Amino acid sequence: MEEKENITVDRGCNMLDLIDIIQMELTGLYGQEVIREMGEIIRLYDKYEGTGQHWIEEEQDYKQTRKKTNYIKKLIKEEARFLFGKTPIFTIKPENDLDKDKAEEINQCINKILKKNLFSDKLIKAARDCFIGKRIAIKLHADKESKSLKIMFVPSLEFIYEPFDNQFDELKKIVFFHQTNQEVEKDKQRIWKQKYEMVNDKCILSEGIYNGYGLCTEEIVSDTDLKLSGIPCYVILNDGLLGDLKGESDIEEIFDNQMAYNKLASEDIDTLKKGMNRIIYGVDVEEESSKHFKIKPGAYWDVETSQTADQKQAQINTIPTDFGYDTRIENSLNRIKSDMHEVLNIPLINNQDLKGMMTSGKSMKALYWQLITRCEEKMKSWGPALEWLIQAMIEMIEVYNIVKIPILDKDSYEVIVENQYPLQEDEDSEKLLDIQQVNAQAMSRKTFIKKWNNSNDDIADEELQQISIERQILEESFNLEEETEAIDTEESDEVTNEKESKEVVDDE
Repeated sequence: MEEKENITVDRGCNMLDLIDIIQMELTGLYGQEVIREMGEIIRLYDKYEGTGQHWIEEEQDYKQTRKKTNYIKKLIKEEARFLFGKTPIFTIKPENDLDKDKAEEINQCINKILKKNLFSDKLIKAARDCFIGKRIAIKLHADKESKSLKIMFVPSLEFIYEPFDNQFDELKKIVFFHQTNQEVEKDKQRIWKQKYEMVNDKCILSEGIYNGYGLCTEEIVSDTDLKLSGIPCYVILNDGLLGDLKGESDIEEIFDNQMAYNKLASEDIDTLKKGMNRIIYGVDVEEESSKHFKIKPGAYWDVETSQTADQKQAQINTIPTDFGYDTRIENSLNRIKSDMHEVLNIPLINNQDLKGMMTSGKSMKALYWQLITRCEEKMKSWGPALEWLIQAMIEMIEVYNIVKIPILDKDSYEVIVENQYPLQEDEDSEKLLDIQQVNAQAMSRKTFIKKWNNSNDDIADEELQQISIERQILEESFNLEEETEAIDTEESDEVTNEKESKEVVDDE
């Protein structure tokens, strides 16, 4: 059965303790404990989307403004964009130089598969899900019929897992699930469930359709040995402490500030409304005529005096206000917004701020240094996961014969993941330094070409060969010019000598 990548509508499922995982497997997929745990992350996604950013109205006779400026969503996107806006560079580095060609061929194959899977787009979206839902799972699936390898990122709502000895990077069991219909009655619910489990050092896969009570209604795969050295999945935790198998949500850190910002911004608008729209009152005005008064600009009021006014003239007045708008609310809003940025280490700058600043690569790195440090910390989790991904892809390509690639022993190479940040670089200065290194024979021309042309060994070799050919052509052309000049000089000298000899004869 071909696996589906986008398999759920609702989001949310928090990690269970080991005892809860075991209990869940025995009592059914959607037990009360699972539902309770899922609710927490569902609420986190609601806060991210903005639907969970609400407060209780305090006034009864006035409809309060409920302005929502979703800074949570903006900051989470900005954080993920900074971490993976530029896709990391993967390099397979062999220990033996004799295996360089093999490693390069494998690397090219891996990059093709990543591109085919839209890996760059998936990676940045997975980072958002991880920041929101505390963790994310990488999952590999080999399609034997189409000879393809699928890379999937699964949000925390759609899986639970059990590691070996509380080490989340060594999975003992992981269960993926989603509800295929929207039925309320449990016996009518249909839940797709897929379980990977290590049994006697073998990776066993079982897959089927279950009802809400956890009873199998359709068996798809029954306890199949995948012939893999481990489960083709990896769980990435967002922050957390030692021994933590849940992770932390970045939303929880900034949610209170978000609520305060929205409420204060709404009260700001209400204050302006109340200050600009004064209270109007009438004296000795006929009640029936006042019902037809309009508040719109330029409205005409036919003010009729009440019959009980005792010969007085009806009057319309407003209550003056001492409202005076100052910068206090604006300053408070800016402080709240600044706090949200500081919590996530995202600099609060705009184009106006940059006008009076140096914007070189070094100065931009200084501005974003705290965010770079935060992302480097997150790469402590993402880096090993991405290294595992490449190694697992190589193993599955070989086991399921996806494509023909050279065979390298697992211990004879390492996978290097080089993260990139979307910051302006002082490329001209760096390139000049590299040229000086080449001239000093501290860097090869090939390394220089690979770095600045973003090319592989084959392309670099072709470029060097072309440079050699062009240099030879130039040298030959130069030599030809020198020979031509020499011949011209000799002929000129002969003509001069003949002329001088003739002049001597004539003189005699």
